[in-house]
Amino acid sequence: MSRSVKSVIALIALFATTTLAQAPAPYGAPIGVDTAKKVAAAAVAEARKNNWTMCIAIVDPGGNLVYFEKMDGTQTGSVNVSIDKAKSAALFKRPGKAFQDIVAAGGDGLRILELQGAIAIDGGFPLIIDGKIVGAIGASGGTSDQDGVTGKAGADSVK
Repeated sequence: MSRSVKSVIALIALFATTTLAQAPAPYGAPIGVDTAKKVAAAAVAEARKNNWTMCIAIVDPGGNLVYFEKMDGTQTGSVNVSIDKAKSAALFKRPGKAFQDIVAAGGDGLRILELQGAIAIDGGFPLIIDGKIVGAIGASGGTSDQDGVTGKAGADSVK
């Protein structure tokens, strides 16, 4: 079976096994750089409050980088991870934690690993303004839980 067919099957499994109160929000106009900077500032403030060093990436609905910030002392490997987490949240319209939980459950959920571009680690969140996804944030630099707290602070700043 080809990789693209496996990806489609995995995506179908994701939607079949993920319980959502409602369908994911539709896409809206892309986030602007000024708003992206404010989202990143909220995430950085959360990281500083907890003495964590993070990379923060903000992307538009298509996963294209709009704004990026790397706090002093953050491990270099977190640069691309933060961008990938943001892209995943934008393209799949859900937080990385949703994928993480499905993979952690094992069994059929492991098919998620075949979804090209899906990052099954906490720290990526869609950015929703007026009920529409305008982009996403990705945070990386700490543990999965720390990345999640940091990214959520940024995402919550635009609600």
